[in-house]
Amino acid sequence: MLLKKDLLAIVLAGASLFAATTTTSTRISIAYIPRSTGNPYYDGVIDGFRHGCAVLGCDFTTIGPATSDATSQIPFVAAQTQRGVNVIAITPNSPDALNPMFDRARRRGTHVFSINTDMPGNQSHREAAILPVDFTKIGPSQIELMGSLIGYAGDIAILTTTTDAPDQNLWVEDMKRVLAGSPKYARMKLVTVAYGNDDPQKSTTETEALITNYPNLKGIIAPTAVGLAAAAQAVETAKKVKQIKVTGLGTPNQMRRFIQNGTVTAFQLWSPYNEGLLAAYFVVGLEKGTIKNVPGTTFDVPGVGKMTIGKDNVINTQSDLTVFNRSNIDQFHF
Repeated sequence: MLLKKDLLAIVLAGASLFAATTTTSTRISIAYIPRSTGNPYYDGVIDGFRHGCAVLGCDFTTIGPATSDATSQIPFVAAQTQRGVNVIAITPNSPDALNPMFDRARRRGTHVFSINTDMPGNQSHREAAILPVDFTKIGPSQIELMGSLIGYAGDIAILTTTTDAPDQNLWVEDMKRVLAGSPKYARMKLVTVAYGNDDPQKSTTETEALITNYPNLKGIIAPTAVGLAAAAQAVETAKKVKQIKVTGLGTPNQMRRFIQNGTVTAFQLWSPYNEGLLAAYFVVGLEKGTIKNVPGTTFDVPGVGKMTIGKDNVINTQSDLTVFNRSNIDQFHF
């Protein structure tokens, strides 16, 4: 069995095997590595990046692993470093597993940006983070939405992604803290946290186990697009829609049917498209020297608005989460 350090050594030694092309253009080149391929959430981020690069005249490519394991992105970071791209934008699967790769890329002149999630405690290994919203709002917002759906009483479960996902882990801990610390939620009980690994089949299997193992379950929070759709489908199939309320974070296109047929009453998210668009304008501005990567700096993104670089070089795409329900879901198409 290979240890993490052995895998790193192998990848570093053979990085050129992963390089498809060598960047020779004077245009700014950006490579985006999502957490995993096949997740419709990241399609929105990619579309925003592509539109931004079409307007700004930069080269954009995206490539990523099939699974969201902690080390699955290592060969892709190595390949893009070998290509010599100007920018690696990545949604990291781990807060620290990729640090040696990021450091190597930066030494070779490639700038590294975290997209959609940050690396808590490891921010020094990237230039900046472009996030959808202030992440401290997500856990409390999810608990409040679930509470409103179940009358603030009953057993609930969380279906998240992997054990290493830095963003979801933060949100889950915030959910636990809010549940334990507020009298408003005293009658709500978190019975377990399940991990679907951002895989549709595993997320479905985990939801089925929740339904079986917790007969008094009143709600499932899935703060991940793959998990939310899988949980909704599993609850619908089990004919438990009236008993179990499902909510979380997902895309309107993915969840539209479940909202329209009543399986899901409401869920939350933000605009992944705007996140990718913001990221494109920000990283190109830094590369061209028209934006300074300094907290307090402001800049405009057409179609998104005036952005401000915050503490630890974090930029939030929007101020609050958007709640999607039957009254507004047809206004959104992503």
